[in-house]
Amino acid sequence: MMNPTGDIAVQQRNLILFSTGVMLLIIVPVLALTIWFAWKYRRSNPNKTYDPNFDHSTTLELVIWTCPLLIIIALSAVTWTSTHLLDPFRPLERIAPGKPVPAGTRPLEVQAIGMDWKWLFIYPELGIATVNELALPVDQPVHFSITSTDQFNTFFAPTLAGMIYAMPTMKSELHAVLNKAGDSWGYSGNYTGAGYSDMRFKLRGVDKAGFEKWVAEARASGKALDTATYLTLAKPSAKVPVMRFSAPMPGLFDKIVNQCVAPGTPCMVDVMRSDRMRAAGKPHDPDHGPAKAPAAHTPPTGTHPDAPKHPGMSALAPFRMPGAARVAQA
Repeated sequence: MMNPTGDIAVQQRNLILFSTGVMLLIIVPVLALTIWFAWKYRRSNPNKTYDPNFDHSTTLELVIWTCPLLIIIALSAVTWTSTHLLDPFRPLERIAPGKPVPAGTRPLEVQAIGMDWKWLFIYPELGIATVNELALPVDQPVHFSITSTDQFNTFFAPTLAGMIYAMPTMKSELHAVLNKAGDSWGYSGNYTGAGYSDMRFKLRGVDKAGFEKWVAEARASGKALDTATYLTLAKPSAKVPVMRFSAPMPGLFDKIVNQCVAPGTPCMVDVMRSDRMRAAGKPHDPDHGPAKAPAAHTPPTGTHPDAPKHPGMSALAPFRMPGAARVAQA
């Protein structure tokens, strides 16, 4: 976290340093005065002043209340601005300080899925997918869509950006960028059981030519990420080596969010649509039956009138807490 390679992570590091410095403005003087008071008013000091009738000092009161108030104001102002400027749902406005995103630049789309106990990354526009390896081109804005298969996870790449929850039946987002080439590690910041300690992925920052070469190697892997391969991959396993796939099945991310990858499993979005129509007394629409999967790359956001209004995130079904028993979906 203290050695970031991406602009978002740099700004977050600076926030930590600023907050720590501001708080030290109180902590250091208090510790120093504690030592000084103990020395000045020691019993053996003949020059100490003892005033048993002291009960008020306007100057002291002003110092005691003004300093913390100023610190609270400063931290509040920084918190307010940074909460909006570093909102993970907010598209990037710059690649680095003084370097705005070029007009017409499209972010690289990456779909991150937390599994037991590994990370699956899908590049839908490039037609590739990887396990426990995330390669990103330098100075290229990246838009992450994030979810999890059945447990709470936290997508955490310290050199890239802060922690973002990966939750079952929900989709979250993150906008970030890498500014330096090199390798680092990403983790899950949420304990999920036996294989948690090894649930990490390699984050690779490469130049444009290196990224194109890496994509070509992934496409040449010859391993297609079809339904059967995904269902095998989704089974709990630890210490999974890096894997690369070509031709991931269309709409896989949306099916994972809606928990309908397995053939014949109804998608949550369609179940909710059917329930809503039944509650309204409308006839069942066969074109939107529970067995119909969502269209490729169509996010489930806004499919339910009671869904959260935060863009890019929607709860589709009650999620399972870590360690809870698995329950068959209706």
